[in-house]
Formats: sequence, C-alpha cells, structure tokens
Amino acid sequence: MLIMILGLLIFLGSHSLRIVADDWRQAQVQRLGETPWKLAHSAVSVVGLAIAIWGYGQMRLDPIFVWFPPTGLRHLVLLLMVPAFIMLVATFVPHNAIKAKLGHPMLLAVKIWALAHLLANGRLGDIVFFGAFLVWAILAFRAAKQRDRAHPPAPRESRTVATVLTVVIGLVAYYLFAFHLHVLVTGMPVMG
Repeated sequence: MLIMILGLLIFLGSHSLRIVADDWRQAQVQRLGETPWKLAHSAVSVVGLAIAIWGYGQMRLDPIFVWFPPTGLRHLVLLLMVPAFIMLVATFVPHNAIKAKLGHPMLLAVKIWALAHLLANGRLGDIVFFGAFLVWAILAFRAAKQRDRAHPPAPRESRTVATVLTVVIGLVAYYLFAFHLHVLVTGMPVMG
C-alpha cells in the first residue's frame, strides 16, 4: 500500500498546487513558460498516476477488508457514473450548458466517481485510493470556486447542440467503459 500512497502523493500533490501554492505555481508558469510548465507537470502526473495504479493493483493481491458492501450498492455506482461521465465530457466540449452552469464539471465528476467507488468497495486500499481522490476533489473544487469569486470568469456561452452532444458522448463513453473497457483497464468487471 505504501507504493500506492507514494503515487497518490505525487499525482494528487502535483494537482494540489492551485489549492495550497497558487501564487508559487503562477510564478513558475511565468518563469518557465506555459508549455514547459505543462510538460513538466504532465510528466510528474503520469509518473505519479502510474505508481499509484501499480500500487493499487499490488494492494489488491493481499486485501484487507474493512467492510463488505451490499451488492445493491454496485447498482447505485452504475447509476452515479452516468452523470460523472457526462460531466467529464462537459469539461472538453465547448459551449455546453453543463460547463456553463457548473463551472468545474471535471472536479464534480471526480467527486462522484470517487464517492461511488467508495460505496462499492470495502477494502482498505480502495478506501485510501478513492478517499484520497474524493478529498482532493472537494478541496480543489472549493479552491476553484474561491478563485472564481475573486476573479469572476467571463460568462460562458452555451448552445443547445453542444449540450446535447455532451450528453450523447457522455452516455456512449459510459456504456463503452462500464460494459466493455472497465475490465480491461481495472481487471475487475463492473458487477464482479
């Protein structure tokens, strides 16, 4: 589990700079330039995520069970993941009403994803892994909202076509991941 925690610290730590050291982060972006900063940040993030995922897989080999979730919670996870996928897609589709209304749909998608997976998994490693993402998403969302209040973003234009496209792509992505890719990516069937 220590390997997973190390990976989480690297990945979530690099993504927490806007929470705990936004001024320092901005100074580094100014000093290095936006592209070199993004490349360095991406490299650190990929390394951290790879370590966390590898450690998570290792933890599953010798699990410590904290609780045994009822099977029905897995159905709730399936339901919760629908809006999570739609919000994730809303992050990238320009001019959709979901992003215009929510402002930070990716952080909300991470919150839902982490909470849903906490409900359906009772191993200690799962609780640490998904709990870390949930706490990070809550803190990151709060920091983003504080930045928005301090420096309100320009109003976001939304278009019906973009919103419908966001929902359709989100539903297709949900279907593909839940029923075809989840087992390939995680090694676990959705209802397994």
